[in-house]
Amino acid sequence: MTARKPRSAEAPPPKTQIPLFDLRKQHEGLEAQMLAAVREVFESATFVMGPNVRAFEAAMAEFHGVRHAVGVASGTDALMLSLAALGIGRGHEVLVPSFTYTATAAAVCHVGATPVFVDSLPDGFNLDPDDLARRITDRTRAIIPVHLYGESAPMDAVLAIARERGLRVVEDVAQACGARWRGRRLGSLGDAGCFSFYPTKTLAGCGDGGMVITDDDAVADRVRLLRQQADASVAGGEKYTHPMVGYNSRLDEVQAAVLRLKLPRLDAWNARRVEHANLYRKRLAGSGIGLPAASVDGSHIYSLFTLRCPWRDELRARLAERGIGSAIYYPVPLHLQGAYRDLGYENGSLPVAERLAREVVSIPLYPELTVEQVEAVADAVLESAAAAGRPGAEERVGHEL
Repeated sequence: MTARKPRSAEAPPPKTQIPLFDLRKQHEGLEAQMLAAVREVFESATFVMGPNVRAFEAAMAEFHGVRHAVGVASGTDALMLSLAALGIGRGHEVLVPSFTYTATAAAVCHVGATPVFVDSLPDGFNLDPDDLARRITDRTRAIIPVHLYGESAPMDAVLAIARERGLRVVEDVAQACGARWRGRRLGSLGDAGCFSFYPTKTLAGCGDGGMVITDDDAVADRVRLLRQQADASVAGGEKYTHPMVGYNSRLDEVQAAVLRLKLPRLDAWNARRVEHANLYRKRLAGSGIGLPAASVDGSHIYSLFTLRCPWRDELRARLAERGIGSAIYYPVPLHLQGAYRDLGYENGSLPVAERLAREVVSIPLYPELTVEQVEAVADAVLESAAAAGRPGAEERVGHEL
């Protein structure tokens, strides 16, 4: 048996040259303004529900063309409070895609309702409207379309089904802030739109945060009440009286101060994402790797550039050798997660979602990437395709197309 080399003699792993995300790059140009804004918050000693939160709420409402925006503590809370505000709870079912992050379904469970999982489109990543329609029962009360990876879900079909069946629509826009559908900002199409400002989102805070937007006065009023322990004073009543059980879910001033600075830059950042995505699409065409859909009128802003690759382990190894970051979002669809085992789904229940979970891999894409970095990532992907025997991949490495 060959003796294993001592650890000191092993070659160190390559230093990551192009990470999947680089949060420091975005903040380099904003550091002085961000520090000044945060300093003002500390000097005011108003840390919760202050002027920055109110100003950011107003800016988000205007940006999305809606009457109300309500800051909350996280994207998960935004979903949960929206469902609660719509009266959805025990005994109700809510249709959610299986191929997404667990927070979408968890929010349904937190209000006492049951998530019903929907398969994905065979030629995309978002939920399949035909499968959605098949799963409606007399207990169904709402649909949560997730705009996955920055791409709009098929909202024409979703909204048509909702109107026909009298269902509420709560948009999960956590990965798609700034994207559009038929010219309208995502989040403004349903009864409520829910956002996350987690640091890797397209509109990113320096910690957790979320928001609900809506044109429904009653929904907005109820979310405002619920986010603050249902204190009646929020609605003009007597303080320390609580007509219902509420939550503690408030967007803090520091996050709002940072997000106010970033929101006016969001469209330019998203446009840069689309430019990088178009270059990836051009370079990787014909490689045998499944590419995400093209952006049409801002319908996809590529919060993640996600490939479908049957040999993804080899691809990730090739990227890692070159110091390039990658990740899998998501390796197990929700209907097969232990958290939802009691719902009775089995392998094969949602075949498209299960295949996506086996094939997807995301590669670096953020506004601050350079063209040279995008091309370096594309070359590494093409090298992997060539090694996997995909025709036409090898001759495309390093070539301007």
